[in-house]
Amino acid sequence: MGINRRFFFDFSRRVLFKGRMRQKQVDGLNFILDTWEAHYARKDDRWLAYALGTTHHETGATMQPINEYGGRRYFFRMYDIEGDRPRVARQLGNVHPGDGALFHGRGYVQLTGRSNYTKMQRKFGVDLTSSEEAADGALEPELAAKIMFYGMEHGVFTGKKLGDYFNEDRDRWVQARSIINPGDKPRLVADYALDYYAAISYTT
Repeated sequence: MGINRRFFFDFSRRVLFKGRMRQKQVDGLNFILDTWEAHYARKDDRWLAYALGTTHHETGATMQPINEYGGRRYFFRMYDIEGDRPRVARQLGNVHPGDGALFHGRGYVQLTGRSNYTKMQRKFGVDLTSSEEAADGALEPELAAKIMFYGMEHGVFTGKKLGDYFNEDRDRWVQARSIINPGDKPRLVADYALDYYAAISYTT
């Protein structure tokens, strides 16, 4: 069974977007729903809802793959081996000067770090590491959606995965923020996700 998109968009528009959605928001949501129905439809609907809630937060409700907010100076400080946090840089696989800016966050859930770009490059058979132009491939909606679902299902981003929080015995919407960024507004993201869960509650 598929998602009742008319209900989904009517509900989402009213509850999550204050009554109005731009076409790019509709397009972004459709890319995510299309990817889910093509590859993940037999899995737990809470996984989809949480992915949508995460996207809502991580993209500032644009529902489009975006570059992480900030600029090269910020990315250098935060992620570069020569920046302010070399330990974090090493954890991200950013071992070469310039990696901080090159592998800043991109996509629906902000793919970050040489290691994560390399993992997704291998998984999906696309070049994401040879240049800035290649890394920008993570902004392509279909690939960004695949990266999001694969990464959240398999714990690529932080080691925590969807199945740790949503399964037959668990229903942990707030704690699931650990899949992406445990310190960043877990209650808010959970609220978005629960609203999306209501939006997908009717199937066709």
